[in-house]
Amino acid sequence: MKIPPASRRALGRLTRDVSFVALGVPLHLLMGVLLFVAFGFAWETVAGADGGWPIALGITVVLTVLCVPALTAAHRRRFRWLLGIEITRPGWRRPWRQFVYHGPAGLLLGGLETLLLAALSTGLAAVTVYVWVWAVPRQWRIDHPGHTTQALYVTLTGLAVLAAAPALAAALVRFEAHVAPGLLGPDPHEDLARRVADLTESRAGAVDAADAERRRIERDLHDGAQQRLVSLALNLGLARATLKDLPPEVLEVIDTAHREAKEAIEELDQLVRGLHPAVLDELGLDAALSGLAARAPLPVRLRVDLPRRVAPAVEAVAYFVVSEALTNIAKHAREATRAEVTVTRLGGILRVVIADDGTGGADPSKGSGLRGLAQRVRSVDGTFRMTSPVGGPTMMSVELPCPT
Repeated sequence: MKIPPASRRALGRLTRDVSFVALGVPLHLLMGVLLFVAFGFAWETVAGADGGWPIALGITVVLTVLCVPALTAAHRRRFRWLLGIEITRPGWRRPWRQFVYHGPAGLLLGGLETLLLAALSTGLAAVTVYVWVWAVPRQWRIDHPGHTTQALYVTLTGLAVLAAAPALAAALVRFEAHVAPGLLGPDPHEDLARRVADLTESRAGAVDAADAERRRIERDLHDGAQQRLVSLALNLGLARATLKDLPPEVLEVIDTAHREAKEAIEELDQLVRGLHPAVLDELGLDAALSGLAARAPLPVRLRVDLPRRVAPAVEAVAYFVVSEALTNIAKHAREATRAEVTVTRLGGILRVVIADDGTGGADPSKGSGLRGLAQRVRSVDGTFRMTSPVGGPTMMSVELPCPT
């Protein structure tokens, strides 16, 4: 006889839940027995019944304390083997949570598990009541003529209990799976703090890796493609200057190619500076921002007050914030005639302020460029603020942490 897949899955879940409950009964009730014995010894000690009770009490208390890590390990294995739930090793930072689980909570769970197993056993016995009835002596059946009807009622009751058993077992397992990780595992607040620290560290590593990758691309472009274009432009210029006897059409093609090569070199140079300017590594943020201010299409007043250099990742973020801000001012700030950039360090904070005298009205929530700036600032745990009332002026303030 082939069991349907749905019935086979339901039977498998019931077997798993019942096994989980059955293994939990001795583990939960063991601590209750030890606590009961310890309470009895303590009562006898207070009553002064015998001088040997304090020693027995001390031994019981020591055994109870030593049983806590062993019971915790056993429960962790039970959850892992039967439910696939991995509970992190708790350690001993807050042992009272484990005592709560093995003590009051354990007694409650052990009692519920015992009641569930008793209900299952009673249901099985009730379903097979006709077997038990025919196993008793024949004279008893003759003396009790209504036993058949009573056995039918008992069988129906047993079937109802067995029908409810899967749901009851699943509910008890879910309840215990909800309670146990919070008491047997590490403290949720400590676990959250550890995860935040891990995410912060991994994010810092990702930022450093991205910055290192930009540096590599900048070096490859500068030392590879850019040098080849420079060589090509030089050769084309030399050909245009020396080969005078060529047809005019050929000279025009050489002249066009020379001009486009120089334009490509200029565009590639801007791309390289946009990826990661070499001057930022060599001379620092002050020199890199001075180059930006000199190339800006409108007058820029620059003030940099840095007693010493900050971390490379912070320098890179500050540089790109100023670069993008000046580009936005040139493109979108209507009627802007000048800009001002101030970079100062206040304790462990690098503060960058960019302002212009345009008509304002910039909305950070609508521009992808401004959202990108805010995300780049947040990548190093910085803060991004922008005020741009209608009529101006527009001010962008960025604060980047740079611990000493």
